[in-house]
Amino acid sequence: MKIYNTIIANFNSRNISQNLTKLSFKSGNDLERNPDVDTFELKIGYVNDLHGQTNNMMRILSGIKGDIILSGGDNDIGDEKNRPVHDATTKFLNLANVKATALGNHEMDTKQGDLKETASKFNGNILAINIEQKPVEHQNAEEVEKFNKTNIKDFIKPSVIINVKGEKIGIIGTTPVDLTERATHPDYHKDCKAHDLDTTTNLIQKEINELKKQGVNKIILLSHLGIARDKEVAQNTEGIDVIIGGHTHELLEGIVEGENLLYSASGEPVIITEAGKDGKHFGELNITFNKDGVINKAQNNIADTSLYHRNLVHQYMFNEILGKPEQVGIIEYAPPAPKSLLEENPHANFMCDAMRYEMDADIGIWNNAATRNYFKKGNIDTSDIKEIAPFADNISVAEVSEATLVKAFKKATEISYNSIGNKPGLLAVSGLNYTVSPSKKTVIAMNFVDKDGNEYPIDVNNPRTDKKYKVVADSFIMSWGADYEVLSPKEECEEYPFNKAYLTCEYIKHLDRPIVINQTGRIKYDNI
Repeated sequence: MKIYNTIIANFNSRNISQNLTKLSFKSGNDLERNPDVDTFELKIGYVNDLHGQTNNMMRILSGIKGDIILSGGDNDIGDEKNRPVHDATTKFLNLANVKATALGNHEMDTKQGDLKETASKFNGNILAINIEQKPVEHQNAEEVEKFNKTNIKDFIKPSVIINVKGEKIGIIGTTPVDLTERATHPDYHKDCKAHDLDTTTNLIQKEINELKKQGVNKIILLSHLGIARDKEVAQNTEGIDVIIGGHTHELLEGIVEGENLLYSASGEPVIITEAGKDGKHFGELNITFNKDGVINKAQNNIADTSLYHRNLVHQYMFNEILGKPEQVGIIEYAPPAPKSLLEENPHANFMCDAMRYEMDADIGIWNNAATRNYFKKGNIDTSDIKEIAPFADNISVAEVSEATLVKAFKKATEISYNSIGNKPGLLAVSGLNYTVSPSKKTVIAMNFVDKDGNEYPIDVNNPRTDKKYKVVADSFIMSWGADYEVLSPKEECEEYPFNKAYLTCEYIKHLDRPIVINQTGRIKYDNI
């Protein structure tokens, strides 16, 4: 197993002093419990925020190991139209022998009945102690039928006890406190709410106390709260040993005091892990407990998924679910993925070019935050492109006014500069360029660019309502209005039975040449 940045920390219980030493990764069964000493050694394999990236899941299957495998949530992505991805994600979780996962916000992208169906195929446990729901039998019957509602507490548990090598391991789960705000389809879950952080922390502590009554002194929290809230929970509770985190897509390498090594209210060490996003990394945490269930040694390893190959057997299994991929072309050059949603994304811009060209539109628009992977040099197939644009939202075309465009771009820019993680990100475009003022957090200039490359200024302070453009986007961007102004009501759009991934495959075929991904200069920045 290829590992880098491996660090071991030796702790004195209730003492913040530690010695950090570089060690090479240990393989094999050297962490088995030694009956001659009163300690317990545990190897935890972990993932988080996989976001339905099945190619990376197959690579992870070639490397992930542990006495127990756990997830910090957001394994899946997309609504009920993404059923094959849901099934493939569940196949991964079962093949990896994931025993438990936190309930992430992306698990709630779909209707409750679809989530229940997915959960029924998962061999492990979905955990969330801080979610509440109005019982279905007390809801409007028409709403229940329309949105396929079900009692989610029937398959989502607050905690579970798992026996590992003869020891009881208590595992508690949390969903994000902003769960309903992050839902792709808010109407699906109006009957649900996630408790605030204070209430969540109190619920976690009560569950810890109940687990201890059952003889459990080793407790793991599967958290989709995000790193800042994980730190608060770690320091304001007693009894948590490890937090397998997610939601904020941090890549926490090694063990660093104050960053992912904190101390509980009673002074005992708490280790937080998080392995980035989109399955680009996965982790292995080796820990040693003393006889009282307190960590006295730990080693946190992060692995680069790209260094692993997809197993042919696993590839066959996933192809049976997703369909066999078709090679569509060759990428001659592609830059690294942007590090921030506030950076221009040439990969997303290329997808906008594909939508604009294939639909003969004036302007193509895409949500930067929905770009879940990026183009890479070499052969590219349909599964690669699907992983760049995994959401199955259909293509939508409408006549949109200048005034509506400017309003949508301004709102997206303002929210992106003010939100945690800069979501939804600056919009990717084709047929437009625009200037952003980071200090003012708004759009200060915009130009329409016709198919011959001619630029025509748009007055962002007084945009025209009578000037309209043929705009292509997915149905989510066009009509749902999450994080944006609605570009066009659904009933005024022409919707097509295919998505942007399909159009991009067609575009690459039509170009019939090696592709260079360098579509930049469409977003400019004015720091004055």
